[in-house]
Amino acid sequence: MINFEEELKKFRPSLEIEDAEDIIYNQDLDDMSDVLVKLLKEAKGDFDNQKRTK
Repeated sequence: MINFEEELKKFRPSLEIEDAEDIIYNQDLDDMSDVLVKLLKEAKGDFDNQKRTK
């Protein structure tokens, strides 16, 4: 039978995972709301430009 307390004492996190975690958390990524706001601003700019040319 597995002794979970003993297994937890032996646990050592993988260095690769820690490195990946640092890279992921230190990235300045846009979330979906940022992407939608940007797309709406671009679409509004395109719409305004089309109105001016007509």
